Amino acid sequence: MWKDFKAFAMKGNVIDLAVAVVIGAAFGKIVTSLVENIIMPLVGMLTGGIDLTKKWTFGSGDAQVALGVFVQSIIDFFIIAFAIFMALRLITKLNRKKEEAVVEEPTPEVDVKEELLKEIRDLLKQPQSK
Repeated sequence: MWKDFKAFAMKGNVIDLAVAVVIGAAFGKIVTSLVENIIMPLVGMLTGGIDLTKKWTFGSGDAQVALGVFVQSIIDFFIIAFAIFMALRLITKLNRKKEEAVVEEPTPEVDVKEELLKEIRDLLKQPQSK
């Protein structure tokens, strides 16, 4: 069982996935920091100094709404989604260029067949003598 697990874990796809998860987590932290420390304070300044990170209490104080945290999560999501979209778009363009660059060169066998067909065509075009 250990041997099978080791073979599974060392496959290229699993390692690629693990690297992607680690990089994604780090990227998520960077985006969260960007939103919390740069974007939301700017939004607060633009809205007249409203602190969106504080929780508002309703009624007897049992219900608390953290609107700012929710807004930060939405902004985080859109930034990460846009970054993933741009990365996938770039990868798609690169793959398309690679496909266009691969041009099939005719094999010598195809060239010989073409030449034979051209000779037959030319022979058929010649006037026939009786």
